Amino acid sequence: MKTEFAPSLLASDFSQLKDQIQLVKDADYLHLDVMDGHYVPNITFGPGLISAIRKHSQLPFDTHLMISKPERYIKEFAEAGSDILTVHLEATDHIHRVIQLIKEQGIKAGVSLNPATPVESLEFILPELDQVLIMSVNPGFGGQSYIPQMTAKIAKLKRMIVENNYQCKIEVDGGIKNHNLQEIVKAGADIIVAGSAIFGSADPAQALAEMRSTAADV
Repeated sequence: MKTEFAPSLLASDFSQLKDQIQLVKDADYLHLDVMDGHYVPNITFGPGLISAIRKHSQLPFDTHLMISKPERYIKEFAEAGSDILTVHLEATDHIHRVIQLIKEQGIKAGVSLNPATPVESLEFILPELDQVLIMSVNPGFGGQSYIPQMTAKIAKLKRMIVENNYQCKIEVDGGIKNHNLQEIVKAGADIIVAGSAIFGSADPAQALAEMRSTAADV
């Protein structure tokens, strides 16, 4: 299965959002980082912005909710145009209930794990998930360096999925560049989130194409 790419809008030029989105129209998803200033020490955007940019992209919207008690806002983010909603295991008391709420909206459900959270914590909900997002940096800000121990974590999760024949993709987010991309793909990543590696380059479309080429060599 070919590696898929989800450029992170957080790293784009917000004053030129429509044009920035068009630069990555050949991606597989558009990754939308929602932060509330409570669960993580940063504030980004909410359903209003997602709704506003929906008409400017045909890509599936991969919305990553880095917010406390995400169950309060599932319906709003689904109605804004999200195709996938990923919530943090650590941000809610009843993760299975939140997954059910997402599925009831007719969209895909994902769960994200912070670097220190073990993959074993997903054992009893993996069958329900469409994807797991492994954070390879501590969430809250872009431009951080990849945490090397996350490669073994990706590989462990991949074994859990394969051994049980689950239909669940592994997405990885944080500090991914061309120099470490292949080790992450080899470990089992299916979807790569890239922010500064794409939008921080002089030519985001070319940067995306180069990352696809690097991943294809694995």
